Amino acid sequence: MTAPVIGVLALQGDVREHVAALAGAGAQARPVRRAAELDAVDGLVIPGGESTTISKLVDIFELREPIDKRIAAGLPVYGSCAGMIMLATEVLDGRPDQRGFDGIAMTVRRNAFGRQVDSFEASVEIAGVPGGPLHAVFIRAPWVERVGDDVEVLGTVTAGPAAGRIVAVRQGNLLATSFHPELTGDARLHAYFVDLVRAAS
Repeated sequence: MTAPVIGVLALQGDVREHVAALAGAGAQARPVRRAAELDAVDGLVIPGGESTTISKLVDIFELREPIDKRIAAGLPVYGSCAGMIMLATEVLDGRPDQRGFDGIAMTVRRNAFGRQVDSFEASVEIAGVPGGPLHAVFIRAPWVERVGDDVEVLGTVTAGPAAGRIVAVRQGNLLATSFHPELTGDARLHAYFVDLVRAAS
């Protein structure tokens, strides 16, 4: 079976780490900065970083309309941290000029877990990802406050002050997590996304 081609939106954030994790999970991974590069991929990762900055850069690089069209046509997309915010239909505590892709029917609270100093790590069980809980790294992370009827909750925080908060969701071909799996050396979530891309193409 040929390896799916998965792009990583390379405007800001953990691009290199996602490319490495996708390659480790059996995909052909490449950075995407232009519409022509987007046309050549079977799936797309929107990495962590700063959601307001990514929102501005998407417009500067004239990628908003091409990404909107590909999402509408069923392109599998995975957003981690800021990428989750970019996929949400509603963002709380965002900037008024911030625009995402309105892909997943969910309300996300930006920087919900606090500032950089409040970054933490936790074990999170993810539905559909075998092998036990993932070691999840949260850095100025969002959480999901509400989801629409078509959104599947894949994972929540199980302990501590944020217990019960939704941190992983899926709606059709769109996947999002509050945390950064690309920073842990555990490629299981990337493998889950690669399988999703294979099934869609």
